[in-house]
Amino acid sequence: MKITEIEISNFKSLVDFNLKLSKFNCLIGLNGSGKSTVLQCIDFLSQLVIGDIGNWLKQRNWKPTDLKTKIPSNLASKQVFTFKISFKTNETDKSEYWTGTYNLSKKYCTSEEIHVSNYSLKTDKSLVSITDTKTGSKESYQINTVYEGSILSSLKEELLPDPILKFKKYILCIKSLELLSPEYLRMRTRDATKSLMLGGQNLSSFLHSMSPYNRQKLIDKLKKAYPRLKEIVAKALRFGWKKIEISEVYPDYATNNEHTITTEARHINDGMLRLIAILSELTTSDSFVLFDEIENGFNPELIEFLIDTLTSSSQQIIVTTHSPMILNYLEDNIAESGVNYLYKTTIGHTKSIPFFTIPSLAEKLHFMGPGEAFADTNLTNLADEIKQLNAQEQ
Repeated sequence: MKITEIEISNFKSLVDFNLKLSKFNCLIGLNGSGKSTVLQCIDFLSQLVIGDIGNWLKQRNWKPTDLKTKIPSNLASKQVFTFKISFKTNETDKSEYWTGTYNLSKKYCTSEEIHVSNYSLKTDKSLVSITDTKTGSKESYQINTVYEGSILSSLKEELLPDPILKFKKYILCIKSLELLSPEYLRMRTRDATKSLMLGGQNLSSFLHSMSPYNRQKLIDKLKKAYPRLKEIVAKALRFGWKKIEISEVYPDYATNNEHTITTEARHINDGMLRLIAILSELTTSDSFVLFDEIENGFNPELIEFLIDTLTSSSQQIIVTTHSPMILNYLEDNIAESGVNYLYKTTIGHTKSIPFFTIPSLAEKLHFMGPGEAFADTNLTNLADEIKQLNAQEQ
């Protein structure tokens, strides 16, 4: 399954916003253009299916009204935002979708529709209907429970047809690591977990619970970037606390032997910690992973390894970046389909356009690499070209 497009209106600066997605996606744009907002919105859509909106807002120290657009729009005066996720399954090339209206004050979707394979799910006030569009058979259920987010967070899974259940599980497996921070990654933790938190606060517990197979997979991958690496250990301490240590092997020229140096997390460099977290996440079964400012903490020699790893991952990926170096290691076809330029309109709405469909960038890509074309472009001056392009399309 792969998400092919998202359409959002009234979520912060995202008003009548549309973003087409590939397997690997890179968002670029000036500071304040809305790149992080897009990641937050996709993560929020996943939280609708998890059904714990209150805790999601608490983690970010937000109030429900913080999600509401402050910019003039058709929905600006209402406490709602609308969304549509289009996706394709492995079984068919047909585009399917989930659409809904989320009420900010009530904290749940007041209307929803899901169309996947031969099934549709639709809510109407206190009723949810599931229809087999091939046979015409229909089952309706009264909504008697109080829930947050999507009706999918409340319905028993045995009531869902297999295609809708698969879609639900895909959305549940969207993982945002947009606040990944070395400060959080160094923390000792003790809660058992099989998932990384937003900022990576529980990395030591996550590594401790990792299967031996995934741990070795992680070490083998990391050795390609750090050849002296021997082992990564999440050591158990008293009272259930865990801490991270790495072991590296160095030659001892005096004895012609090797000696091992062990380093605790508080002394591990930022880039290695971030790379451990990113590679650890890629060993999970999560379907769609979000990273903000992916280049942070990495020296240039690691960028190529990082991008090759992300673009070859089985997961769908979105990264944001300000660095031409990230684009420099993308193949032209990946750059053309996956790099999107975000910008603000004159009234503050965030908009998106595939970067290399902009005529001046398409021309540069004929004789420059994606990163060179990015570095050779004054992003501030793109607004006029995009405005002319939009006028021509209308």
